[in-house]
Amino acid sequence: MRLHDGATGATPAFGVTPEGERVERHVLDNGRLRACVLTYGAILQRLEVAGGANVVLGLPTLDAYLHRSRYFGAVVGRYANRIARGRFTLDGREYRLAANDGEHSLHGGVRGFDKRVWHVESAGRAELVLSLVSPDGEEGYPGELRARVRYALDGDALRLEYRATTDAPTVVNLTNHSYFDLSGTGDVRGHVVAMEADRFLPVDGGKIPTGGPVPVAGTPFDFTVPTPVGARRGGRYDHCFVLQGRVTVADPAGGRTMEVTTTEPGVQFYTGHMLDGVATPYGPFAGLCLETQRFPDAPNRPAFPSAVLRPGQEHVSVTTYRFGHA
Repeated sequence: MRLHDGATGATPAFGVTPEGERVERHVLDNGRLRACVLTYGAILQRLEVAGGANVVLGLPTLDAYLHRSRYFGAVVGRYANRIARGRFTLDGREYRLAANDGEHSLHGGVRGFDKRVWHVESAGRAELVLSLVSPDGEEGYPGELRARVRYALDGDALRLEYRATTDAPTVVNLTNHSYFDLSGTGDVRGHVVAMEADRFLPVDGGKIPTGGPVPVAGTPFDFTVPTPVGARRGGRYDHCFVLQGRVTVADPAGGRTMEVTTTEPGVQFYTGHMLDGVATPYGPFAGLCLETQRFPDAPNRPAFPSAVLRPGQEHVSVTTYRFGHA
């Protein structure tokens, strides 16, 4: 399913939140790609590639994002993915977070960055910079965090750059939660995925890692060779893979391809199987997510790559999505 909003980009107005905050819609166009980004949630609402095809799942109105979204296209934080039991200890002090996924904290809590209106720092023809201030104690996280995300079009690539600073020790993990469908059919099980990732994180029923990374070899999680999404496990994946390089996705029928590269150590591969078609306009497997990030529950796992950010440091993360044709 594809939602066509009919907007021309002539005005950035998109709506007003229940709290009275104005939401804008900015259109970036470099002649090869066209991206529509909302200030609400720093959401990538549309991404049109060669031929004008939209390859991300989006919603047509602010009200739909307020009530029918599953993080569609949003920048999520302060901590993307899950933190077990909604708590972590930093420098000997325990912090308790908002639990919004059973007993766990997911994507920043009840009102994460996906539900905040971001400030426009600069807007150009092919680049948009948004910023957000998360106050000390928001959703239980320590320190005032100043976050910035830059959307930039460069040829056939969309580049997302995240930066953050803090005035007190904290944890941070920012990513984009776009659902991609290169075919436009509403079913990504035929998409072929290849990952330069020889390990992944097994999880329990709450999607919390059960230990450290294990080899993908000989398991249904081996995407080191191109494999259709639906070839194993019924296409159901919601797991973090340890990256050594790029991820590629291809639609064999239409020939469209996407290559994802990142500075982050992991990528959460989610195939959208939990979309139900009732709470949202999209049904199961309508799109797949490649959420580049630190590992889930890293604040509680000293052996994982650190997600700690301290005063005087800057969190920097860059992810690039490059589109082509096979």
